[in-house]
Amino acid sequence: GRKAILTPPPVKVVAENAGIPVFQPNTLKDGAGVKILEELNPDIIVVVAYGKILPSDFLHFPKYGCINIHGSILPKYRGAAPIQRCVLDGEKYAGVTSMQMDEGLDTGDMLLVEKTEIGENETSGELFDRLGVMGADLLIKTLVAIENNDIHPVKQDDSQSTYASMLDKTMCNIDWNAPAAVVHNTIRG
Repeated sequence: GRKAILTPPPVKVVAENAGIPVFQPNTLKDGAGVKILEELNPDIIVVVAYGKILPSDFLHFPKYGCINIHGSILPKYRGAAPIQRCVLDGEKYAGVTSMQMDEGLDTGDMLLVEKTEIGENETSGELFDRLGVMGADLLIKTLVAIENNDIHPVKQDDSQSTYASMLDKTMCNIDWNAPAAVVHNTIRG
C-alpha cells in the first residue's frame, strides 16, 4: 500500500479464511513456482491485475492455459493503466476483456468482452470499481464458456492497439490553458 505496510489483498484474505492455499511469490524466475504448479496441476490459471508477464512455463502448463481479465476493450489500452487512460482520453465507452494469455503484454486472443458507457462526470476510481464488478462477472462467464467448450477466441488487431502506460506524479499538474474538456478529463482521470 501507499504507507509501505505489507497488507494482504482481499482475495488472499478470503482464500485463507476458506482454507484455500495461497501462493504469493516475490518472483517466478527461481523455479519455485513451477514446483507448486506440478503439485497443484491446475486446469486453468486466472490472472487479474497482476502487473507482470508470466513466464512461458506458467502460460503453457495448465490444460486450458492462463486467462486474464483486463480493464479495457482490447486491443485498445494494453498496459498498466487502461481505466485511467480511458478517462483521461475522454473515451465514451470502457469495458473489460477476458483473454487467453500469451508471451506478450496483453496481446493474447480475446475471449469475451463487455462494454459500458462512461458517465460524463465519472472518475477513473468510480469506473475502476464498476469495471471490477463487471470483470468478476465476465470471469465467471468465461470460465463457464470454457467448461462448456463454447469459447471462440478472436485474435487482436495489433494495428488498433494502444498502450496505457503507468501514471506518475508529473501528470498531476493541470494546464488551465487547455480546452475545458481536457481539464475536465484530467481531473476525472
